[in-house]
Amino acid sequence: MATTNTLANAPLVDGHGRTIRYLRVSVTDRCDLRCRYCMAEHMTFLPRSKLATLDELAIITERFIARGVRKVRLSGGEPLVRRDVIDLVHRLGRHVGGALDELTMTTNATRLDTHAAGLAIAGIRRINISLDTRDPDRFRFITRTGDLRRVMAGIAAARAAGLAVKINMVALKDFNEDEIAPMLAWCIAEGHDLTLIETMPLGDVGEDRTDRFLPLTGVQAQLNAHFRLERDLVSTGGPARYWRVDDSTTRIGFISPLTANFCDGCNRVRLTTEGKLYTCLGQDDSHDLKAALRDGDIPALDAAIADALATKPRRHDFRIGAGAAPATTRHMSVTGG
Repeated sequence: MATTNTLANAPLVDGHGRTIRYLRVSVTDRCDLRCRYCMAEHMTFLPRSKLATLDELAIITERFIARGVRKVRLSGGEPLVRRDVIDLVHRLGRHVGGALDELTMTTNATRLDTHAAGLAIAGIRRINISLDTRDPDRFRFITRTGDLRRVMAGIAAARAAGLAVKINMVALKDFNEDEIAPMLAWCIAEGHDLTLIETMPLGDVGEDRTDRFLPLTGVQAQLNAHFRLERDLVSTGGPARYWRVDDSTTRIGFISPLTANFCDGCNRVRLTTEGKLYTCLGQDDSHDLKAALRDGDIPALDAAIADALATKPRRHDFRIGAGAAPATTRHMSVTGG
């Protein structure tokens, strides 16, 4: 094995010339909810022996930071179900304000009331909370097991800790489309941002997603009738397209993988709890960075990253329609949202 790491300072550029600035890290595939568009009711999760250690996830993430990634998002599954995840947040939080612009987390907020203050101390300033409905009965239906009161307590704790909150709402036909405008009004009143997301065909969830697919083009047109939306060109590094709402501080984002493909400007890759790198959410190709790190240390890890970026697809392969198979066999929880 070569003693010189020729890739140590190489820029993170994929085979299509796109610079990678954003890493999403799924710290666990486990979750305490079973949202119908995300998981099957009876899930089989990875055995713990297959998981990368938090130290390994930190080392891999820090290699991406050293080579140009400016934003890291921790996700799951539900990241707060992993024991000692706060240690990982502290370690990565040390880079914020230096090599790293932002460290964020996506959570379902069921455990946020006990963790919000610690996350803020560790370096997180903004948090994404998955919330598809504020109706308790609908919430229990869509999550199969959830208690909305725990989520609302988590949101209150995040605000008390000084965390900026963005609500992520999956738009679902004949389920929550009547709640989208009220959700936006609530976000304006509370000072939260809102992102609407089209359902993504990932994994077999035991239900036909076609019946729930709601194109966001029509949703945006309906919102324009009730709110004054002005295009916001500031990017958070993610796939959403943002608008400012009325005279408020609230922004609304639209993530439309099916009706408005966002792949041309993709600057993201995803690291799984197993230590595998997926360069596209909608493809099944992966590279085992954990194995590279264990077998050859940092030079082998950098080489594996280079190999992965060279084969990053130009675009995802999401399709939805009667009888259409999921774009990937893995569930969303494996690679995070």
